[in-house]
Amino acid sequence: MTNPLLTNPPGSRTARLTMRPTTPADRPVLDRLWLLFRHDMSEVSGALPDPSGQFRRERLDAAFTDPAWHGVLAHLEPADGAPASPVGFALVRGLDGPTRVLSSFFVVRGARRAGVGLQLAAHVLASLPGRWEIAFQDANLPAVRFWRTVATTAVGQGWTEEHRAVPGRPETPPDTWISLTTA
Repeated sequence: MTNPLLTNPPGSRTARLTMRPTTPADRPVLDRLWLLFRHDMSEVSGALPDPSGQFRRERLDAAFTDPAWHGVLAHLEPADGAPASPVGFALVRGLDGPTRVLSSFFVVRGARRAGVGLQLAAHVLASLPGRWEIAFQDANLPAVRFWRTVATTAVGQGWTEEHRAVPGRPETPPDTWISLTTA
């Protein structure tokens, strides 16, 4: 399925995806995108918001307070010159260790299936070369296909996949972890 936001008639300008590290000024945008991300994930995880309507946000908070974390925000600049819209983010932890972990990754539904996620993932992996781990849930079938495609695109067949128990949650199915190394 083609996303009309990203396609234009031949010869016309196309929408442009931009990605940059997050700054403290991005916090209000990330707060709103985080709510959308956690809402989407609740379909797989079963997580419910707290009484105030918020989902857990420790990872988002860490991205703005912990120097071992890094965030990337993606915007789509429409072809018609309208203001850019935030369309996704990635949060990475482990910058102080030997392995980076893609902790959170999200693309808004209106920008999915148009290559935005693949471009964002490729940008993040390339901007922080080294050993990587990416977790997802087998019940999230689009994520299974997506992350296997990302890994293969990034390093060919040079990646592995394994199931690991979720710490402190024995009732939860194990997460699937992809490990790879980028140059």
